[in-house]
Amino acid sequence: MGIYDVPAAGLIEEVAKDLKTKIKQPAFAPFVKTGPNRERTPNNPDWFFHRAASVLYRIYKNGALGTGALRSYYGGRKNRGVRPEHKVKASGKIIRLALQSLEKEGLVKKDKKGRKISATGEKLLFEKAKIVAVGFKAAREKENTDLAERLAKAEDARQKAAEARAAQEAARKAALELAKKEAEKKAAAQAALAAQAPAAAGPQPAQKPAQEPGKGFTPTG
Repeated sequence: MGIYDVPAAGLIEEVAKDLKTKIKQPAFAPFVKTGPNRERTPNNPDWFFHRAASVLYRIYKNGALGTGALRSYYGGRKNRGVRPEHKVKASGKIIRLALQSLEKEGLVKKDKKGRKISATGEKLLFEKAKIVAVGFKAAREKENTDLAERLAKAEDARQKAAEARAAQEAARKAALELAKKEAEKKAAAQAALAAQAPAAAGPQPAQKPAQEPGKGFTPTG
């Protein structure tokens, strides 16, 4: 697996661990910022080794580079309060010390445009890339396994939710059917009671028709 086949952050981390045993960190490292655009010193106490490893990777990727080009790459926007931000370069002394330390170990060598990667430096990057590739592959496999487990759990939860909805729908239909039957029974009972009420009362007597006024009166004299 090549250098570009692994994450750059992981590769730089591994190279920094190796450089920590080879180069010496400057005495001012705990007290300085990496550039005027930074507000505080780095939180990582081993930041100089990471910067040196990053410089080595950047030289391998971009070819021969000098201090000025690397200062521009590691620079950034400076907060100037109410005034507009300006792009500023990173500290040149830190980059020069990193280049000198890498050159002393034979990882880079001088070139017309600055310094370029050496065979030793390229070999170091390839060796560390193989180490990173193993961990990266294991992490990807674990990530795929976790993803498959999450998908399986989600599918199981979806099926259980579907079954619960189906059970609720069946219970609702059963309740509606039972209520319908009860209503039918109640209506039939009321109809039967209404039919039995006239028979129980018996035949009603015929009413005498009312006489009109003036008719049927016999005067006496």
